Amino acid sequence: MEILRVENLRKTYGTGENSVNALDGVSFSVNKGEFVAIIGPSGSGKSTLLHILGGVDKPTDGKVFMDGKDVYAQDDEQLAIFRRRQVGLIYQFYNLIPVLNVVENITLPVLMDGQKVNKERLGELLAILKLVGREEHLPNQLSGGQQQRVSIGRALMNAPAVVLADEPTGNLDSKNSQEIVELLKLSNKKYDQTLIVITHDENIALQADRIIAIEDGKIVRDEVIRK
Repeated sequence: MEILRVENLRKTYGTGENSVNALDGVSFSVNKGEFVAIIGPSGSGKSTLLHILGGVDKPTDGKVFMDGKDVYAQDDEQLAIFRRRQVGLIYQFYNLIPVLNVVENITLPVLMDGQKVNKERLGELLAILKLVGREEHLPNQLSGGQQQRVSIGRALMNAPAVVLADEPTGNLDSKNSQEIVELLKLSNKKYDQTLIVITHDENIALQADRIIAIEDGKIVRDEVIRK
């Protein structure tokens, strides 16, 4: 079943002679529960695409449909709700709030949405992410791998339909990188969440169900690795 569809997506920065086409007519669809890796050289438009899928950056032209709904036909308030409830974003640099502890960082999106924290889900995530015993730790008291686990917990806490990860292992060593990938794969299978990961790491890409390669803002390859 289709969860995400992108139609003729374009994103242009600047005007006239200084304009740059970050995305140039990108179209594809993703099924529910699919694990997709997006690869390509720096400046190819990967991160721009991810931000548009996540409702963070608006396209210049084209459409994004999530669960059949036109994402950018919504007003700003609806778009903010979409970002909190429908997508989970994981960044390379963690983006944790330094004065909040592990539990507070993980539950922040739920509280910002005015919802009650699901204690059972929180406990399950803390166990899966190997953060039990570190609930009260601040980000500066955690290793890089632990901080990235907190950011994954934050992205999963609201049970989003789609998890978007932008170079989630870019700051980690190979051991921590593989642990993070295994955690993302676990959430993909355990919660049937659609997973879209931007990566430069070929080993990570080859663990996906499908690889989409982007160059100069265009899709140059879309290959199913496993079904």
